[in-house]
Amino acid sequence: MSIRKLKAVTVFATGAVVLLAGCATPPPPVPQVVVPPAPTGPSPEEVRQRAIRHFLTRAEVAQREGFITMPAGASAYDFYLQVLQLDPGNTQAKAGIQTLVMHQVDRARDALRRRSFGQVNSLLNTADEIAPGNPLSAEVRAQLQREQQRARQDVTLDGPGAQTVALPSAELSARSEAMVEMLTKTAQRIQQHQLRVIIVARDDAEGRWIYSQLRQAVPGYRVRGDIKLGNPPRLLLQKSR
Repeated sequence: MSIRKLKAVTVFATGAVVLLAGCATPPPPVPQVVVPPAPTGPSPEEVRQRAIRHFLTRAEVAQREGFITMPAGASAYDFYLQVLQLDPGNTQAKAGIQTLVMHQVDRARDALRRRSFGQVNSLLNTADEIAPGNPLSAEVRAQLQREQQRARQDVTLDGPGAQTVALPSAELSARSEAMVEMLTKTAQRIQQHQLRVIIVARDDAEGRWIYSQLRQAVPGYRVRGDIKLGNPPRLLLQKSR
């Protein structure tokens, strides 16, 4: 082969190599792994705890404002129930409900001292609604039944054949000499006619003071009777059976 033909073949071969190299497909790029961003919102547990704190706060506010069981859905009792739904063992909610019961029972006791029997029933019914069968409510309800029985007896004593001695409230509160003199004379009547006395007083201390004055006025004589809470203060006298 001549030198000219050899050069031509070489050039042709070199060009073919260059052409084939230019037609080759480049490798695809390696995909990059995208890491999702970390969540920025509160977790479900954080949401639950926030709700618990929210309802506890609302329950305390409602209780201070006197919304014990009403209005429905916005009372202290309802908010404490919301807490217990989220956290059945929540001690703060359980203690709050117990406080509501004690509050109602204390108010019922005050009403009982005033012999406001209808209000006593209403308050105890609310306490039973909050905590059915609670012993505090049962105790006051038993006292209510006894006082209602005594009230029925008072009606009999204060009816025909009974004598009523009114005790002026201002003189009684002052424990005045005029009040002591009135009680002394009444005690002498009790002894002379063998009467039984029912002392109707505004509180226990007042009733005990009246009774002590009657006893001191007739030394050695046993004044028979009972003390009941009521208003206005008075003495109910009846012939002993």
